[in-house]
Amino acid sequence: MRVCKNSYYTWLRIAQHKREKSSISLLKLRITAIFNDSNQVYGSFGIQKSLEREGLLYSRSYIALIMKELGLRSILSKKFRVCTTDSNHTFTLAENVLDRDFTSIQLGEKWVSDITYIKVGNQ
Repeated sequence: MRVCKNSYYTWLRIAQHKREKSSISLLKLRITAIFNDSNQVYGSFGIQKSLEREGLLYSRSYIALIMKELGLRSILSKKFRVCTTDSNHTFTLAENVLDRDFTSIQLGEKWVSDITYIKVGNQ
């Protein structure tokens, strides 16, 4: 072919570099897709496990590095903690009509509920 060895190996190295660059960009796209599909909850560990299920084997630290480059951070909301009624207030207290007598002759005569544990908005 009349090509010097140096030129051939330079061409080979550049071609390999281009292939690696395209595979890295595909990996970045896949990581971003998995991250968004998980509602931005998955960290590097969750993304690594998802990639493993697809047959792509990468270390967790490498995925974490790519996520850092892409600016992807998992968003974890704080665990909801039940906050019961604050008894230290000056508001008037409602009268205890039932006095813990929950027995009833008719259906729907007495209705009792407590919804203080339900999370509403950002509260």
